[in-house]
Amino acid sequence: MTRLLSILAFSLVLTTFSSCGGDNEPMQPVTLASVSVDPITVLEGNTETKAVFASIRLSKLAEEQVTIFVETEDVSAIAGEDYVATSQSIVFDVGSVQENIKIEIFGDEHSELDETFHLNIVNVSGAVIGEGTGVITIENDDLGSGSVIIPSEGYETPEEYPGMTMIWSDEFAGNSLNESIWTYEIGNGNWGWGNNELQYYRRDNTSLVDGYLVIEALEEFINGFNYTSSRLITKDKFEFTHGRVDIRAVLPEGQGVWPALWMLGGNISEVSWPRCGEIDIMEIVGHEPNRLHGTVHYANSNGDHILNGESTVLSGGKKFSDEFNVFSVIWVENQIDFYLNDVKYHTVTKNSLGAQNPYPFNDPFFFIFNVAVGGNWPGSPDATTMFPQHMIVDYIRVFQPE
Repeated sequence: MTRLLSILAFSLVLTTFSSCGGDNEPMQPVTLASVSVDPITVLEGNTETKAVFASIRLSKLAEEQVTIFVETEDVSAIAGEDYVATSQSIVFDVGSVQENIKIEIFGDEHSELDETFHLNIVNVSGAVIGEGTGVITIENDDLGSGSVIIPSEGYETPEEYPGMTMIWSDEFAGNSLNESIWTYEIGNGNWGWGNNELQYYRRDNTSLVDGYLVIEALEEFINGFNYTSSRLITKDKFEFTHGRVDIRAVLPEGQGVWPALWMLGGNISEVSWPRCGEIDIMEIVGHEPNRLHGTVHYANSNGDHILNGESTVLSGGKKFSDEFNVFSVIWVENQIDFYLNDVKYHTVTKNSLGAQNPYPFNDPFFFIFNVAVGGNWPGSPDATTMFPQHMIVDYIRVFQPE
């Protein structure tokens, strides 16, 4: 009986080795192919739509049918505006190694920054996901640079202060401007927004790039105007009274270029300007690229315009286009202090503005970000002015006492 059990056990061992492969070698595990999406770059073009093809590749010939599901995802390019969104299944038959997917791009004749979106593999059968995201870059081919350089250096302020709470901010971390906060003002306004400005404001000149808001000023003929840019406001969406405001930004330069980060009284529709009041947190005129202006505008009892402002200059030959600076106001009842990189350079008070004058600066205000071209103050661009020009905003933060 013992000898019979030994023979059966020996036979079982032989059978086990035999089932693992020839020559007593263990059977090798089956390795699935990996599937990846190739990145592509395509010129935008000027036609209404343009078909491009993205390649989906297997790492080896398919030994069985492979099915994947892909879909597009907005980054700085927006589905419906810059490209046609898609979500679909793709099948690799046995012996296949590559399949292509058609994507439609919208073309135009307007200069804008290069834009991207993703083609993602979201599900796969018969393979494993390798590089599951392909970056599709729509390259600007109209007048303008199509790109922007984000400086890596500059001043930065904290996200909190003792005794204060951040009540609102925009870090510009999304794929597109948050229109629950911001509104695009379109066109040239009345008399060039009251300043004989030369630009036409439009949406296309605003982009979010790697967590930064970029407003691009261009020399291009649109709707009867020789320049384009953008103007953004928070009116009726975010308004507040008193607090600390920090805005970290890089500014454009050049004769006739006029960037501003500023505020207007929320009651402007009822009382008009200048009775509503205006707080210019930051203004420069591009022919003085190292000089910052902080100003308030208001009215006397007759409604006549009055302004009170001061300027400061960057040291060491630096310009506001070189790196990030932080422009701040600390706004309390009856007083506004203006700061550059936490150094105060101007103060206005109710008394210094004239106790006999109406004081509009204890009421709610909203923000305006814009880059004007030309106008009464900076004058027109000339042969020295280079386009495109960019205002780059890292963040805006509003704090109030706890």
